[in-house]
Amino acid sequence: MGCDKTTPSLLMAAASADIPSIVVTGGPMLNGWFRGERIGSGTHLWKFSEAVKAGETTQAEFLEAEASMSRSSGTCNTMGTASTMASMAEALGMALSGNAAIPAVDSRRRTMAQLSGRRIVQMVKDDLKPSDILTKQAFENAIRTNGAIGGSTNAVIHLLALAGRVGVDVTLADWDRLGRDLKTIVNLMPSGKYLMEEFFHAGGLPVVIKRLGEAGQLHKDALTVSGATIWDEVKEVVNWNEEVILPADRPLTDQGGIAVLRSNLAPNGAVLKPSAASPHLMVHRGRAVVFEDIDDYKARIEDEALDIDETCVMVLKNCGPRGYPGMAEVGNMGLPPKVLRKGITDMVRVSDARMSGTAYGTVVLHTSPEAAAGGPLAVVRDGDMIVLDVPNRRLHLDISDAELAARLAEWRPLPDQPASGYAWLHQQHVMGADTGADLDFLRGCRGNPVGKDSH
Repeated sequence: MGCDKTTPSLLMAAASADIPSIVVTGGPMLNGWFRGERIGSGTHLWKFSEAVKAGETTQAEFLEAEASMSRSSGTCNTMGTASTMASMAEALGMALSGNAAIPAVDSRRRTMAQLSGRRIVQMVKDDLKPSDILTKQAFENAIRTNGAIGGSTNAVIHLLALAGRVGVDVTLADWDRLGRDLKTIVNLMPSGKYLMEEFFHAGGLPVVIKRLGEAGQLHKDALTVSGATIWDEVKEVVNWNEEVILPADRPLTDQGGIAVLRSNLAPNGAVLKPSAASPHLMVHRGRAVVFEDIDDYKARIEDEALDIDETCVMVLKNCGPRGYPGMAEVGNMGLPPKVLRKGITDMVRVSDARMSGTAYGTVVLHTSPEAAAGGPLAVVRDGDMIVLDVPNRRLHLDISDAELAARLAEWRPLPDQPASGYAWLHQQHVMGADTGADLDFLRGCRGNPVGKDSH
């Protein structure tokens, strides 16, 4: 397994079946290089694409850079969702220590696979199951690890869904509580400078987990697939490069983690990744420019007549679990060319969609309830003022309660909902992003109905 969704999906299946399981991810690709510059999968794709729109890069240069980006097999070499979820599997205790960062083409990846194959045999003999490992403490370790590595916002949905499958109570409130004051210490794109190859050579995730343990931010006794505790696996590791894995007194950002925002625009919560956002936009009030769906966005975003500037808040609706089935990664809306030509590289963006873990910017995602379910996002109009206040965890539509209630009363669902088949099943049973966007009938530890005391 390797890419963004395969790791969490197979973990969810393992949790549902609750039979002995171990994770071996495919590993990240080697560093990309272009004209002497280190370039990262996805992260530089967005940067170069915006540079073309701004007139700073030619199409030929873009294609040359793109060809330089992926120089080996493997998953994205940034701290995108693939690398994040490999790290989450390791932090949860579901992979052998050191698995997450080994490059796909490094011989040590094959060694890890062989060791995992030998270990699963003993796990079967010992009947060591996912429900023994995936406890509330394990999830709290993973949430803190995600903050320390500057991990993807997609980890929020994936871990909520996984917790739901195994029957552990994990909520958005846990994400905010555990990540609010956590320092991001991994200097990787899209938040930082380096890539997964350097992260591996610096010591990889075990160094990060050890740092959390030393800071009192780790449940050291959490069990792993090795049969040992997570602390026993990492307590002797060494950080070989403090430019890649930064010391605690020199973090990439003092407040990493995932910020969970609420107020009247997101009653059930929305998320933002502070380490990838622009500091000057973390408190912002701006005029909404609304796109009703992704097709509306694509049709209008390059129109020079679009009434928008860098102070506005871009709003994208109907791209959540129900509104855009599968909840596509379109939340990191590219900026209008006429704004890019001013040298502006970031604006506040709000949607009920996801975004690629390789993306960056002041992007509010997973706004819940989603627009297609009648959430407040559905009734935002062009010209409304939106307030983003990350320090106070607030995402607010600046209209009166009476006006909001009146708009919601007038709202009607989108037409042409699927009438049959899997699409109908998904539409009827998919849950909100705030609870993991899983199908409601798949929750609960169904492979182990008796359960464990730790649940």
